[in-house]
Amino acid sequence: MAHKNLIIEHRDAVVQITVNRPDKLNALNLDTLVELGDAIEDATADDGVRAMIITGSGDKAFVAGADIAEIHDLTPLQARDFSELGQQLMRQIEHCGKPVLAAINGFALGGGMELALACHVRIASDNARLGLPEINLGIMPGFGGTQRLVRMLGRSRALQMILTGKPIDAATAERHGLLAHVFSAQEMADQAWCLAQSLAAAAPIALRNIMEAVQTGQDMAMESALSMETQLFALCCSAQDMREGTRAFLDKRKPEFTGQ
Repeated sequence: MAHKNLIIEHRDAVVQITVNRPDKLNALNLDTLVELGDAIEDATADDGVRAMIITGSGDKAFVAGADIAEIHDLTPLQARDFSELGQQLMRQIEHCGKPVLAAINGFALGGGMELALACHVRIASDNARLGLPEINLGIMPGFGGTQRLVRMLGRSRALQMILTGKPIDAATAERHGLLAHVFSAQEMADQAWCLAQSLAAAAPIALRNIMEAVQTGQDMAMESALSMETQLFALCCSAQDMREGTRAFLDKRKPEFTGQ
């Protein structure tokens, strides 16, 4: 499928989705949100894809936010629809069943940070800055930022970021646990492909069950979450990949997972 605002690149079992609006610092307008949803849906349905990367074009911005020119003219009803569309995309990413890596190459602000928060793993270049500056526009995050950030940082730090609107640098984000790794701007793109390919080589059923356990379990009571983990563990053990993984370990060789 041709995309106006995205670049889609495949390497083996990894697909990279690049938001390509460099003149707008890759800001998310309505068309881009729709295209991202379509691209995630296509990659999710493709059995040949086992991991995804989301990044931005150029070296200034991952996604610098939602398109302010478009937001300025929204009516309250249109704003509700816009927020719901963004939230739908974020949930689609979280629950796609395949690991999605955010490669943050510059500014990740507003909707861009919310997009990164919905991804399963986040890495960044050392010049990246992350924040939710909506307060400075007289609005608030609408793509899930108020909910995901507090679950990751805790109430006090999340509220400080959201209420002040001040972004943090990559090193601070890594210390707070928002980022898994920070790389130099020169090596970040290659590191993203390397990490995504290592995720793509893992057992797909186990990956999917791990992400479901973490994503769903964080909002459950401990006993219920542990019960869910047991059920998902048992499902892993019903798969051929479990036999292949354990046999390969015993045979001292690299496993070849098929997703069955």
